[in-house]
Order: sequence, then C-alpha cells, then structure tokens
Amino acid sequence: MSVAFTKEESAETASETLLPDRPISPHPNLVTEAGLQALQTQLREAREAYEAAQAIEDVNEKRRQSAVPLRDARYLTERLRTAQVVPDPVSNDIVAFGSTVTFSRTDGRVQTYRIVGEDEADPKAGTISFVAPVAKSLMGKAVGDVVGAGAQEIEILSIA
Repeated sequence: MSVAFTKEESAETASETLLPDRPISPHPNLVTEAGLQALQTQLREAREAYEAAQAIEDVNEKRRQSAVPLRDARYLTERLRTAQVVPDPVSNDIVAFGSTVTFSRTDGRVQTYRIVGEDEADPKAGTISFVAPVAKSLMGKAVGDVVGAGAQEIEILSIA
C-alpha cells in the first residue's frame, strides 16, 4: 500500500525510517578468509532480522524494525561483491596484510595487532585496518625497524 493511503502518522514514520546508506570506503576491499566469512554471517543475520520484521503487523513498527537490517543488507551485499580475499602471509620476515605485529612505543607501551580489512578491524579485539596510520607505517617493515607513527616512534618486536 502506498504511504499516500495511510494515516498521516505513517507517512511521517516512513520518512523517519528511510536510513541513508552506510558509506563505502574508497580503499580496496581486502579481507582475510575469516573476514569474508564474518561478512557472510552478518549478511545472513541482517536478512533474518529483516524477515522477522516483515512479520510485524503494525506498519509503523514494521518500518522501524526493518530500517537497520535493510540498510545493513545493502551495505554487506556490496562489501561481499567487492571483497578481495588475501591469503595469510607466507613469510614472517616483513609486515604484510594478515600479519600479527608486536611493537613497542616510545612511551613504553607494547601492543600487538593483526592487520586486517576495514570491516573486520576491531582494535579492542587486537585487529586494525590495513588503512590505519599505524598499519600503513608498519607495512613492508621487518623486526627491529623503527618507524614513525604520529608523534611517536614504534619499534617492531615480532611478526607472526
């Protein structure tokens, strides 16, 4: 049914629930194998949430509950379409996409991160995007190298 034939409240709700698309990064969509699987799982979950929302009888609530999963499904479909799976590095001699790098900062902190795709990056879980400034500084470097990272220098301690 067209919004024109519903209550005024429904027309207002419809305009409120049309969410803008999630922005798509201009960078290549590099992913690990696990990252690809995570995107597939997230898309399946978004589709399931959308289907569950379609069972809601109240048209306004249906729109509200459908908005986020519909937007996420559009985003995830595009990310899966453009995903470029990068195999794990064959060598630990230099930092590459998929490497786990331990480094020390000049302030004494020692940190370990795995360099992954943008959609799978979660610094709290120990992963950073390959386009993050620290990751860009580390790429192509070896154990013992010292690189600039913002106002600090970092030294690579190990690569796994």
